[in-house]
Amino acid sequence: MKMNSLIGCALSVGVLCAVSAQSVAQTLNYPSHPIRVLVPFAPGGPTDIIARVVAAKLTEALGQQVVIDNRAGAGGNIGMGMVVHAPADGYTLLMASSSLMVNPSLYAKPGFDPIKDFVAISCVATSPNVITAHPSQPFKNAKELVAYVKANPGRSSFGSPGTGTTPHLSGELLRLSAGLDISHVPYAGAGPAVQAVLGNQVTVSFSAVPPAAQLIKAGTLRGVALTAPKRSVNLPEVPTASESGVNGIDSDTKQGLLAPRGTPQAIVDRLNREIQKLMQLSDVKERMLALSFDVVADTPQQFSRTIRSEMNVWSKAIQAAQIKVD
Repeated sequence: MKMNSLIGCALSVGVLCAVSAQSVAQTLNYPSHPIRVLVPFAPGGPTDIIARVVAAKLTEALGQQVVIDNRAGAGGNIGMGMVVHAPADGYTLLMASSSLMVNPSLYAKPGFDPIKDFVAISCVATSPNVITAHPSQPFKNAKELVAYVKANPGRSSFGSPGTGTTPHLSGELLRLSAGLDISHVPYAGAGPAVQAVLGNQVTVSFSAVPPAAQLIKAGTLRGVALTAPKRSVNLPEVPTASESGVNGIDSDTKQGLLAPRGTPQAIVDRLNREIQKLMQLSDVKERMLALSFDVVADTPQQFSRTIRSEMNVWSKAIQAAQIKVD
């Protein structure tokens, strides 16, 4: 009996050592074949564009093709859920937006847990949301907007790219913090939301900066305020909400790279180092600026803390506004 136990233990140890050696070898040889970056949205949006910039540079740095796989649907839940079930070997990654932190509070069953199911690699870039209005509107900053809505209770509205998006939640933060009687009008994307404010169909629109930037620069739209602690380099003429005394609505749209939980730390660290280097390249910085995104490229630990913090902020906003999409 003792001999059988000893043999069994020896075999178990041998198997564990073999598996461990194989894992170490795979990590040391990483990457040995193409890497897939899953984007949980359709092609052409900010997340997709940034993912393609990163993928092209990672291909050069790693010596293996990094390909984009768009899997849109359910506000990003379908694609993010797919990554949860992918092998944790560094060959399936996720480029996610702030929906990663928003959706767990927005959906009853999003299909993933940002903390338990993923390991953070880096927050790649971030962009504030912007409040825009038709130039004929009488208000020019956030404080004047608040005063206008209070003077016209029940007669004002704000458009957004859709229920549960960070622009929508930015509008809800303003409504709740300032005690405004203003209604939300969801649209099927940022383009229609911007067009609605151009046509004076809504009082203001909340959107990411890219869809509105050129119209603001041309004077076709008025940039009322940025929901950020500082002005944007791309839109220096647009003040922040806090500059005019409206606080508590700072929010932005983040784009970050993650991997399935269990991915070897050595691979996570390797990818983070490459992200840090490529995001400092002059052509990448210029591309981010053109998209109205600020480069972040932080550490896995910093990105993990951001995810937890953002989940807390958006959870409170969603509960207070009683928003549900399913």
